[in-house]
Amino acid sequence: MFQVTAGTLQAYLEFDPVRKPDLLKLDKLIARAAPALKRFFHAGTPAGEAGMRMKMIGYGKFRYAIKSGKSTEWPVIGVALQKNCISVYVSVTRQGAPIVPSYAGQLGELRVGANNFSFERFDQLKQDAVSSLVAEIERIFTSDPENPVRYMQG
Repeated sequence: MFQVTAGTLQAYLEFDPVRKPDLLKLDKLIARAAPALKRFFHAGTPAGEAGMRMKMIGYGKFRYAIKSGKSTEWPVIGVALQKNCISVYVSVTRQGAPIVPSYAGQLGELRVGANNFSFERFDQLKQDAVSSLVAEIERIFTSDPENPVRYMQG
């Protein structure tokens, strides 16, 4: 199983020198399109706690809660190195439904999931579409900061 062993944001960016330029280009795009979603290092959550255990670069924070009542700080947008790709995870919805599928086929993505997409190289992405998605995520979250919490508890 592929696992990033970095313990800081800088170490995460340095973890895979081949894909570092892709992470930095995506980081610049996100910072431009959604400046209110501040970047941070998400170290993952311990087993048995709310959220995923993988480490990632986060943009914007909210409290992710599960039915047991446990909660943790979680990214509005998370960017994670995978074995063969980079994945972008999104925690907000549009009108109660995952937002990413409405952009499927427009992002230049390798694949799309329930509320995430993956790519191999940044240059394969359709940057205007990715910028539009990220800007919409920021607009939704800043106008309704409880949006991800309702979605995740539903």
